[in-house]
Amino acid sequence: MKVGLIGLGNMGSGIARNLIKAGHDLTVYNRTRSRAEPFGSLGARIAETPSEAAADAEVLMTMLADDAAVEAVIFAPGNAIQELPAGAVHISMSTIGVDLSRRLAKAHSKEKQHYLAAPVFGRPDAAAAAKLFIVAAGAAKQIEFCRPLFDAIGQKTFIGGEEAHAANAIKLAGNFLITTVIESLAEAFAFGRKFGVDPHAFLDILTNSLFQAPVYRTYGSMIASDKFEPAGFKLPLGLKDNRLLLAAAEEATVPMPMASLIHERFVAALARGLDESDWAAIARISYENAGLRKGAAK
Repeated sequence: MKVGLIGLGNMGSGIARNLIKAGHDLTVYNRTRSRAEPFGSLGARIAETPSEAAADAEVLMTMLADDAAVEAVIFAPGNAIQELPAGAVHISMSTIGVDLSRRLAKAHSKEKQHYLAAPVFGRPDAAAAAKLFIVAAGAAKQIEFCRPLFDAIGQKTFIGGEEAHAANAIKLAGNFLITTVIESLAEAFAFGRKFGVDPHAFLDILTNSLFQAPVYRTYGSMIASDKFEPAGFKLPLGLKDNRLLLAAAEEATVPMPMASLIHERFVAALARGLDESDWAAIARISYENAGLRKGAAK
């Protein structure tokens, strides 16, 4: 399949390699060209602009950091939407707001193109290993058309419905649940440490009893070790996702007090210079509140 991929960050680079490995005809674009160059030697074409990546593509995939980045490549002058052929599909895999997803669906429909939202659950190591969990929403016919791409990059594809923005709501809600796990683990570890409980022993008990899910193992290990670098998902991106969640919740009149608390944790962590740390570094705020550390970045 002829595929254009825009965005070769920690997630997009793993996706690109797996698309090439699966035999797809790939054109890649990244704002910083040096990140795209290694893929030329793997058989991908390197586009100079987003519109060049979209031209002649059957499917255009975007994996970008935020709403602004998606809007820039799709809607800005010389944008991808103008070059993407009629009948082609744009798969937005980024974690974006529900409102932007709705606007993308309308814009592509106007151009006689198709739009799917397919955000993913999984960190960069999962992207590299083709072990992502994909939540795809949009027209069923287009999801089936794109299934070979999903199969090449993920271990399972879930269907979120026929309204594309539903997948974005699911992704934001899922990320919110991850942050509540991080926060609850941080508070529990801080509590245990004040009573002399070894954090690694505590983690072993938790993850080999009632809390065996990967989210507890992954983030519990970070918190027990107090090690949040290198970041798999940087803290400012976590704040961004939480902000999108709160905006959508306000629009839908859904009170989410825990999300508001998480927002404060992100802001406090950024104030302490943790912007290059993994988003799980919000745990340090709970430690600091319990008098266990100064809260300064390492």
